Amino acid sequence: MSNGKGIYPCIWLLKGKAVRGFDNDEIMAEDPAELVRSYAASGADGVILFDRSKTDAEHDAAIDLIRKICEEGGVPVIGAGNIRRMEDVKKLIYAGCDLAALNLSKESNRLLAREVCERFGKERIAGCYRTGENLEKEWEKLAPWLAMRVLLDGENMESGQGDKAEDQSAAAQIPVIALVDDPAGEALVSKLRASNVAAVSGCSVNRLVGEGEEAVKAARAKFSEAGIEMEEHKKAAFAWEDFKKGPDGLLPVVVQEDATDQVLMVAYMNEEAYNLTVETGKMTYYSRSRKSLWIKGETSGHFQYVRSLYGDCDMDTLLARVVQIGAACHTGSHSCFFNRVTEPKMSARRSAPVGDVLGEDYRTIMDRKQNPKEGSYTNYLFDKGIDKMLKKLGEENTEIIIAAKNPAENEIIYEIADYLYHLEVVMAEKGVDWDDITRELIRRQKKG
Repeated sequence: MSNGKGIYPCIWLLKGKAVRGFDNDEIMAEDPAELVRSYAASGADGVILFDRSKTDAEHDAAIDLIRKICEEGGVPVIGAGNIRRMEDVKKLIYAGCDLAALNLSKESNRLLAREVCERFGKERIAGCYRTGENLEKEWEKLAPWLAMRVLLDGENMESGQGDKAEDQSAAAQIPVIALVDDPAGEALVSKLRASNVAAVSGCSVNRLVGEGEEAVKAARAKFSEAGIEMEEHKKAAFAWEDFKKGPDGLLPVVVQEDATDQVLMVAYMNEEAYNLTVETGKMTYYSRSRKSLWIKGETSGHFQYVRSLYGDCDMDTLLARVVQIGAACHTGSHSCFFNRVTEPKMSARRSAPVGDVLGEDYRTIMDRKQNPKEGSYTNYLFDKGIDKMLKKLGEENTEIIIAAKNPAENEIIYEIADYLYHLEVVMAEKGVDWDDITRELIRRQKKG
C-alpha cells in the first residue's frame, strides 16, 4: 500500500459466487472477478477476499478464483479465510495475493504468524480480528510478524485498538484496515482520520464503490477536504502532451502480454483513448478505419487489463504490458503476429530461447496425442496411461541424481533432457503447458 489511505471493498467468496457477508449467503455477484474489475474501474485501491468455503474441494476452487481475480482485477488483493497451516498461506501468495491475512481468533494462527513471516516476509502477512477478542496481551508477540491488521468490526475501534495518535501500544504500531458497515459517509471520514488506519473496507465501502466512479471521486474529494491524504489513484506520470504523435495526431501502441512477453498486437490511441486507458485500467484504442474509440474486448469479451505503460526513448511509441483475456487477434489467434516471413532454421536453432525449444517440443508431443503416429514412443506412453508416464518420470528423476554424483559433465545434461521430455508428456496428459508454468514462475518472481 502507498503512503496515502485507501478504499478497499471486501468480497466474501462462497461456491464460486460473491455473497454479502460472513453470515449472509445472499448472492451479491455471480462472477466475483467481474465484480472486482468493476470495483477497480470505480476507483478502489484494492480488495479483501474472504474465502468462506466449507469443503476442501470448494477451497481449491476458491483458490483458482482468487488467482483469476489477482490476474485480472488490476488492484492489490488481500486474501483471507481458511488459513490453518503454512500451505494455505502459500496458496494465497502464489495465487497472487499481496497479503495473506490470518484469523487471529485462533491460537494456532497466532502461533503460525512467526513461521509464515519467516518464510514469506513480514510484508506479506496480515491478521484479522475483532475488538472483543482480548488480544491485548498477544500484540507484543504478534507485532514483529504482521504488516497489517484487518479489524473486522471497525466501528468499535476505541483507544487501545491503535486509533489514537498518542497510542503507543504494540497494536498501534501495525497499520489497520477497518471494516465499517455504517452507511453514513461520516463514519468513513471518522475512521480515516485515525492515525494508524491505512484503509477502510466493509459494506460501507462496497456501497460506495458500487455507486460508480463519480461517487468514489466525490468521496475522495470529501476525504481530502477533511485533511485526509488518500492514495494517488490512476495518475499517469506523463500527460498526453508529453508524447510525440504522428501526423494524424495518434500514438502507436505496442501491446505485450505481461505473463509471457509475447507481442500481441499494435494499435493506436488518441488523447481520449489514452486517458480512458489510464483511468479504467482497460486498454482503449482509437480506430483509424472507424474513426472512433474502441475498448478492446467490449464486444468479444477478450479484454486487455493494464499491467504497465511505458513510453519509449523518443516518447513517440507506447508499450503496454497487459493481461490478455482470450485471443488478442480478431482471427482468433492469441497474437496478431503469426504470419512467418522468414526464420532461417539453423540460426533459429542456435539462438532460440529455452522457452521456444521447450514450447516446440511440447507442441510436437501434443500433435502426437491428437494425431497418433505408428511406432511413436510418445504415443506408446499415451496408450499406457498416467501410471506408466509417472513411473518413467520417476526413473528419469533418479537418473539425474545418479548423474549428478558422477564426474562426467555431459551425463547430467542428457538425463535432464530425458526428464524434461517425460515431464512434458505428463503435462500434455494433464492439460498443462509451458505458458501455465511460465506465468506461475513470473507471478512468484513479482511477489518476491
